[in-house]
Amino acid sequence: MARGREIGRGERVLPGLHRLRLPLPLEGVPHCNAWAIGGPRGFVLVDTGMHHPGSIADLERALGDVGLALEQVGLIVITHAHNDHWGQAAPIQERSGAEVWIHPDRRHATAAVEDPETTLERRVEIGRLGGVSEAALAHYAERARETGTGLAALVDADRELVAGVVVETELGPWTVFETPGHAPSHVCLWQPERRLLISGDHLLGRISLYFEYGYTPDPVGEFLSSLDLIEPLGARLCLSGHGRTFTDFAGHIAANRELVGANLAAVLGAARALPGTALELVARLYGDSLSPVMVTWRLTETLCYLRHLEVAGAARRKRDGAAELWSASGSRQP
Repeated sequence: MARGREIGRGERVLPGLHRLRLPLPLEGVPHCNAWAIGGPRGFVLVDTGMHHPGSIADLERALGDVGLALEQVGLIVITHAHNDHWGQAAPIQERSGAEVWIHPDRRHATAAVEDPETTLERRVEIGRLGGVSEAALAHYAERARETGTGLAALVDADRELVAGVVVETELGPWTVFETPGHAPSHVCLWQPERRLLISGDHLLGRISLYFEYGYTPDPVGEFLSSLDLIEPLGARLCLSGHGRTFTDFAGHIAANRELVGANLAAVLGAARALPGTALELVARLYGDSLSPVMVTWRLTETLCYLRHLEVAGAARRKRDGAAELWSASGSRQP
């Protein structure tokens, strides 16, 4: 029996802190979280969900579950500029008049709206270098032009969320920590008295990794450094961008490091066995039964691991026609 469409839901986590569970039309990612925190003027909304048909109604339904309304938003704070986290910022701002605070390094998200054709050409070229066929690239480009961005509209930052910025709430002040890796624009918010961490997609309850490729020198290395940055905080409760809240902060950091290490070793092993394109390495690692969406996901992830290995001197690449071949470099480890 087919499952019906999910709807937005809200629930109290602590007095003055609510989780808003918002459905997503994405394969393998059924929902995201926004957080409503009592504030000095209205409430602080951390993240907004993705903009798609019915999404504002889902947000309003979730807010209604906890006795809040969209017009009561006093401040919009964005953990990172992926469309499932800031896609609805524009209509929320229009309805409430709230300011939007977001990290300045968000070109990875704004380019697709400001210059869609150049951005698409860049993505197609990354796929070509990765070994994707011209037929598959043409199909990808056609689908990309038909698919929306998940953003209602771009919004300007009323304040840039950089390290040390403080967000005032009824639960006390939350301090911004810059945590790039998953995205260049990623930040976490730390409430020290209650030891609460809004971790966005940097730490998730279900250990899952994704890195934004091509906008920074070494996304995987940046992610690992961001784990080092927040580890000393010793959070008691994590409020993540997807899934339920969790308390095993140290265990999740250790599990993320372990998974990154295992994936790096697997990618290096595949490159050591036989030089290949990034797509060929994906096939060796995951088989050939992945859906087109998951192939794109795994290709991006694998390219980030290869780049980290290259920075560490453990892998190298060379041009072979339109594509790049990756191979292991001697016996060095990442």
